[in-house]
Amino acid sequence: MTTSRPIAELSADEARRLALRAQGFLGALDRRSGVRGVLRHLGAVQLDTISVLARSHELIPYARLGAVGRRTVEDAYWKDTHAFEYWSHAACILPIEEWPHFAFRRRGYRSRPQWNHELPDGVYDQVVKQLRAEGPLTATELGGAKRTSEWWDWSGTKVAVERALMYGEVVCVERRGWKRVYDLAERAVPGHLLHDELDDTECLRRLVRLAGEALGVGTRADIADYHRLKGEQVDAVIADSGLVPVTVEGWGKPAWADPAALATPPRGRHRTTLLSPFDSLIWERARTERIFGFTHRLEAYVPKPKRIHGYFAMPLLAGGRLIGRVDPAREGRTLVARQISLEGPKAVAPAAQALVEAASWVDCTDVRLERVEAPELREPLTAELARLLG
Repeated sequence: MTTSRPIAELSADEARRLALRAQGFLGALDRRSGVRGVLRHLGAVQLDTISVLARSHELIPYARLGAVGRRTVEDAYWKDTHAFEYWSHAACILPIEEWPHFAFRRRGYRSRPQWNHELPDGVYDQVVKQLRAEGPLTATELGGAKRTSEWWDWSGTKVAVERALMYGEVVCVERRGWKRVYDLAERAVPGHLLHDELDDTECLRRLVRLAGEALGVGTRADIADYHRLKGEQVDAVIADSGLVPVTVEGWGKPAWADPAALATPPRGRHRTTLLSPFDSLIWERARTERIFGFTHRLEAYVPKPKRIHGYFAMPLLAGGRLIGRVDPAREGRTLVARQISLEGPKAVAPAAQALVEAASWVDCTDVRLERVEAPELREPLTAELARLLG
């Protein structure tokens, strides 16, 4: 891989602040554009089945905008086809404007020689015919979801509709009780966007540029990871992507930045909030460690005795730093901090603020502490929570 000469040298602190602003945590986010603005700004919002405080795709706009209504969040994503669900960083909600730029991935799926699930003869055409006749349907309404209780053992109908989703013939138009609701892309995607005319190079160039803008500054691996591209795909287009080469103190690898981000130093207020483990600010562990000096790992799928920070530990962001973790739960109208670890006394006030705001957002009226990793912080944290809760 060849790189151009860096046009700027950034300190580690400058890179951190660029990343925070690019992700909507520093400075004035355009609040008038709301949840849809957050989605367009980030380019991808990851979905996940886990719901503790709320599902991850709800936590993403909450972390940036504050207590936006949960119904408002869902409507912003799905009403009037402002977004579509597809495979990006993982299963993600994506701005509908980017439909043409995922043509390279749809083509890749169409030419894929092998699949994990067998597609029975005739079922694909049957599913498309049923959707055309009956409109948006879940897999269950189409005739079945799974043959057994095993999560991987899909029915033929489920295999067919998921294959159609990957091919781009079908699109997920909403989530209903966490089930995908499928419809034909020809009905759901605006006509001027419903095409696969862009070649792979143009698609990749756009996604690399979007990733760079959403990251502020990133290494080749950071940029590739954002939409799960291959390193060689990034290499092929980065010189023409509009991103500019920079060096970052302590990174030890070439990096690229959004030139618009470099033009204006990041200033303004920092957000204080709890982050979903699937938030795009922190979803890549190596980048999180490099930028924040913070080791973050989702432990939901780790056996309970081996967990260190808890089932769904949410990093605490305050003052542009990651200064603790909270593993939350809800019991009635009480938000329970099952486990909380803070990096010293200065983290007490931000932690209390974040807990009370999160509790209010999910209609809880009280906060209860269970395990506090530093026992000497329990009393001041309890006192600050009592003060804020009134």
